[in-house]
Parts: sequence; structure tokens; C-alpha cells
Amino acid sequence: MYGFYGRTLVVDLTLKSFSVERTETEVLPGFLGGKGLASYLLAKLNPAGVDPFSPENHLIFATGPVCRSLVWGSSRYGVFTKSPQTGFYSESYAGGRVPEAVDAAGYDAVIIKGKSKNPTVLVVHPEGVAFHEARNIWGMDTIQTEDEVVKRFSPNGKQKVRTGAVVIGPAGENQVCFSVIENDHWRSAGRTGAGCVMGSKRLKAILFQGNRKRKLSDSKAVSVFAKRLAQEAKGHPQVATYKSTGTPTMVKVMNEAGAFPTRYWSEGSYEKWPSISADALHSQCHVRPRACLKCFMACGRMTTVREGRHSGLRLEGPEYETIYAFGGLCAIDSIEEIIYLNDICDRLGMDTISAGNLCGLTIEAARRGKIDYPVDYGQVDAIAGILKMIAFREGIGELLAQGIRTTAREWGLEEIAVHVKGLEPPGYDPRVLKGVGLGYATSDRGACHLRATFYKPELSGMIAPDAIEGKAAMFVDFEDRLTIFDTLILCRFYRDLYPWETLCEIVQGVTGLEADETTLRTISCNISDIVRKFNIQEGLRPEDDRLPERIYKEALKTGHRITEAELDKMLADYYRLRGWDEEGLQYSVNADKRKLNGKNYR
Repeated sequence: MYGFYGRTLVVDLTLKSFSVERTETEVLPGFLGGKGLASYLLAKLNPAGVDPFSPENHLIFATGPVCRSLVWGSSRYGVFTKSPQTGFYSESYAGGRVPEAVDAAGYDAVIIKGKSKNPTVLVVHPEGVAFHEARNIWGMDTIQTEDEVVKRFSPNGKQKVRTGAVVIGPAGENQVCFSVIENDHWRSAGRTGAGCVMGSKRLKAILFQGNRKRKLSDSKAVSVFAKRLAQEAKGHPQVATYKSTGTPTMVKVMNEAGAFPTRYWSEGSYEKWPSISADALHSQCHVRPRACLKCFMACGRMTTVREGRHSGLRLEGPEYETIYAFGGLCAIDSIEEIIYLNDICDRLGMDTISAGNLCGLTIEAARRGKIDYPVDYGQVDAIAGILKMIAFREGIGELLAQGIRTTAREWGLEEIAVHVKGLEPPGYDPRVLKGVGLGYATSDRGACHLRATFYKPELSGMIAPDAIEGKAAMFVDFEDRLTIFDTLILCRFYRDLYPWETLCEIVQGVTGLEADETTLRTISCNISDIVRKFNIQEGLRPEDDRLPERIYKEALKTGHRITEAELDKMLADYYRLRGWDEEGLQYSVNADKRKLNGKNYR
């Protein structure tokens, strides 16, 4: 098929060897690339029940068939493995400029197995891979590491090659279960702990370099499409919002909706939210829009703190989720202090959503007398100290580094700990947004809003937030379409610009596959089934597709709640639409039909 290199790189860190193998092109019509191909490979290669820190747990990097094309929102890569945080399927994505270097190395996927004896940097290029000693880089933070790796291992001379590094920080080295992989200094493959899988393999960084480019089926058609979309999107309100205020605009939206988790999930709005809003960020700091390659939205906020004790601190951010995690859950009322905590997490290489949730849980543990530790809501320096202890596994950080399930059990706080499958939710309260609750419960990687971004239809009036009937059908439609996004590896923020018919146009222009909506839904269902199979193999039980008890039992002050019966109804509809049994444990990979919204697929 067009749009693929037809090559996969397999790297064995134990043997310090590699092989360039033919991509199994016969699977591409059913799975395409990106998430589809990587999920197929992970399910095929990983031994059942493998320890996530075992050398036999594979770590797979992939770009989608649109990467380095003119398709907007295409500068992204994905990383796939078995999660140390959840014990289930792990996927994470990052944008920026580095993804095009990952792609330019000329592989549909890079598969890494084994464990190096010593800290290692890999240099991946079109001819294979080089192994380099990294002892004097081990211990550096992510920004230092990226700068050093690019300086030390980039090709000499005037070769026209794209070069970029993905790295881990001290948290990944110390196998903090929610550590991330960073690139472009502030871009993170951020959830489910892929960074600590790199750390367990003693892999500090990978430098990708090359000048390869995928051959497209119809380059002219793709070019015409890209020009047309750029023109059509000029006046789109979503594009204007992302460019002007970025994701922090959601602070106001979610507080007004009463769905902004506050004081570790005890409230749905924060009375001091204006001080951590997009307006506060833009008025108190110097901010300019920043875009990934092949993007006209420029949702990133290149921010410099103007005044106070953090004056001069510069980073790309903070994103909404970081503001929620520290500003909401930990009741910090200063955008500059949230930026400070964001910087700590980025440099140490930790997911801010999990980190903020764990700091909130620690505050509750101290308040309830479960631990003797000096921390309370709003205490920035104490929270900063906890983050550093987590990264280096010191003091209470040794326990917190193992994740929320282990921590809650040790402290006797399982009844208040908020997570699904061991992954803490982002900043959308399911007691208000019930479809988001369905998304948290069913997501393969744990509590995740991105697999369907279902807060969008609930907040925009496409369906009532408290509706139960018909919600699973709409959710499945969103989830199926965004699975194709992850298979092409497109930015989620183009969701309103890429309906099914546009995705068909992209797939046909890039791959040559005669893609109508039915075909793409079939591919999406193939991927959902194979990932579900992977999770069942790893021990998924019906109770794993549930929200935490606290969310059912505690209504918000506004009276908003979600009952277990309401979730069960949505789950039953969801399983039926997916073609699974009533417990979601039997799936039908070879089913002849799949019924959704009155239509048959497959």
C-alpha cells in the first residue's frame, strides 16, 4: 500500500543487535498504521502476562501514514507497550517537530525489546541503529538530556536530514510508574508510564534521523485538500479559540459547568478559578501561540513568567489538564505557581495529571491522619517537595511512585481514591458529564478523556450531559472516528474539521485504499477488538470497566451525581454496539455484521 515504508526496525537492547524486517503489509488494509499496526504488533509479540518491567515487554514507536505529508495535524508519533501503571494496554502520543524526524528514519514501526546492561542512547537511522554509552547522561533532566543528545549524536556535515530526540528524565530512570517520554523540551507522550518502560530497559534517549519520506497514492489530491482546508478553517471558531487562548480556556468552561474537579474530587468548581484561568495566564505572563509542524491552530502557549519568585521561568504551557491537576485538585490559586510545578514535572519527566492527583490524595491522607506529613491545600512548596521525592523515590515518594492503587491501599484510602484501572482521570467530572464517565470506564488505557473527547458533544449541546439513552451510540461513533485519528496519528483538535467523509478523503489520497465510512468503521472495530483481546489476556475483569465507588456514592454540592445503574445501562449498550457479550469479555473479531445506529458494518 502507498503511505507506508514497508519496513519495521526491531532492536534488541540485550544483544545490542537489530534487524530491518518487512512490514506485514497484508495486515495494513485491516489495521492501517499508527495505533492499528502497533496494537497488532504488541498483541503478537508480547508474552501473555509479561511483567511491564520485563525485558520481554516490547516498546513500540510508530508514526501514521500521514506523517510528513501536507495533512494538517499530522506531526505526531505514538508509543505503545504494556503499562506499569495499569497492567493493561498502553498508548500515548506527542506532537511538536520531533515526530517528523521519527518518521524520516524510514520505518512504519520501531520495536524495542530486551534490556541494556548500561545506560544507552540509540541513534535510529534509515540503515538501522547505533548503540551509544550514556552513563554521563543518566541522571540529567529531560531538557538537559534532549539538548545533550542532539548535540552529541546528531550527524556532522551538511546532510539534509531531520533530527530529533525522545528522552526520559529521572522519574523514568527510577521507574516511577507514571513517568513520560519527552520531546521538543515540553511535548510529552504523557500517560500510562511509557517513560518508565524506557527506564527499565536502561534506555535514556533515542535520536531519530533521516531523510526518508512516504510515497503517497495521490500527492496532488492531498495538496489540494490541505489548501482547501486551510481556507475553510480560517473563520472556524474552534481554530480561533485554540490560537487565542489554547486549552486553558477550558478552566472557565468547566467551572461554569460545575465539572472542574476541586480539592481532590470533593467539589465541582473552584471559587478562585479566575486566578488560574486563560485570562490570568495571558494577562500576568508573556504568552505567544506555538504550533506543531503542519498545524494552523497553534494551541500551544509559549509562556514566560513576568513577575514574582519565578520571574523568567519559560515553558510551553500550562495546558488545561495541568491547571486542573494542581489548581483544582490541590487548590493552588496562582497561575505562576502552577507553571512552576509544571516545570518540575516536565524536567523530572512525570505526567502532570497523575502527579496532581497523587498530591491531592496525599493532602487528604495528611488531613485524615493517615500519614504524618506537613502538606495541605494550596501549599506550593510542600507539593513541589513531594514531586521531587516521587521522581527520586525518597521518603513518601517511594510509595507514591508505585501509583494510586498501591498508595491508596497502603494508606487505607481506597474508598476515596479516584481512578479507573489504576489511571487517574483528567479534569472532567463524570457526575456532571455522564458520557465522559462511560469513556473513563471503558477506555483501554484507564480513565481517559482523549479516546473519544466526549466532553465536546456533552458541553456543546449535541446531547444532554445527564442523558443516558442514546449516549453509548453517540459515544461509539466518536470513539470509532477518533480511533482512525490514532491510526493515522492526527491531532485530536482537528476533530471538528475531519468528519468521516474527510477521513475517507485523507485515507484514499495517502494510501490508495478505497475508503468509505463503512471501511473505516470496520478498521476501527478491528483495532478495538484486538486491544480488548490484549487486555483480556492481561487479566481484564468486568469490574475494571467501572468508575470508583466514591463517584457513585458522593454527589457534588450542586446535586449532580452518576449512579451505578446509569453507568451499567450505558455499558450494556456500549458492549452490544461493540459486538461484545454482556460482560465485555467476549468479542467477535470475525463477526460478519456490526450494527450501529441502524446500519450494519463488517
